[in-house]
Amino acid sequence: MALYAVGDLQGCLDPLKRLLDRVDFDPAQDRLWLVGDLVNRGPESLACLRFVRNLGDAAVSVLGNHDLHLLAIHAGLHKPRRKDTVQSILDSPDREELMEWLRHRPVLHHDASLGWTMVHAGLPPQWDLETSLACADELHQVLRGPEHTRLLQRMYGDQPDRWDPALTGWSRLRFITNSFTRMRYCTRDGRLDMDYKGAPGKQPAHLVPWHAVEGRLTRDHRLVVGHWSTLGYRFEHNVLSLDTGCIWGGKMTLARLDTPEPEVSQLRCPTHQPPG
Repeated sequence: MALYAVGDLQGCLDPLKRLLDRVDFDPAQDRLWLVGDLVNRGPESLACLRFVRNLGDAAVSVLGNHDLHLLAIHAGLHKPRRKDTVQSILDSPDREELMEWLRHRPVLHHDASLGWTMVHAGLPPQWDLETSLACADELHQVLRGPEHTRLLQRMYGDQPDRWDPALTGWSRLRFITNSFTRMRYCTRDGRLDMDYKGAPGKQPAHLVPWHAVEGRLTRDHRLVVGHWSTLGYRFEHNVLSLDTGCIWGGKMTLARLDTPEPEVSQLRCPTHQPPG
């Protein structure tokens, strides 16, 4: 059995299929991890959802910010943005089944046997594995329960921006959601910044990439993430970053994880939307 992880699809199914063919992926015995943002901006958002769902137990996908955005649109809480490409999903005859399936995806997946953990964006440096798993479970309980619409309505916003175990209610869940699905930079004392999105090296002096702040989880565990296309492919600080901007005309990146070091395969993608 081989275990692969792939960066953000964002509605780009053809490059994924070509990469899986390249490595002779067999869903009967191999496994595929997807770092979230299955949908939006690309041309095949509906096909991406159907393809990953139909892989069944052969695939594990965590939720990304675009996936949550789609759930909020479907719930009638937001309207599609100008660059969104999710209308085909909303018009599909199986949209209710797809949205139910998507809403039950995790925000964190941990494989203790391999020592790999997967989230979409990142983890606050104050969290260890136990805290990360507990916070993910808190979010899962609400998102998969009767109050999921209230969560989708209240998850937007950048505050609070620092972890405090005493946080409660929607503020606590908003911080957890932002950490798993939106974070890129933070201050050296671990305060999240949701504004700056550029590549490291040009950010304001008070900000550092979240994974460059010594984290309690990434000291002992390897983490695979997506979300940050301007960061590109990197494997540093025990964090493997796989979003290489397929949607913007970059590459789609697939990495084999059940090897001593990740074995990477990349495919150049056509431009579906200009960056920005």
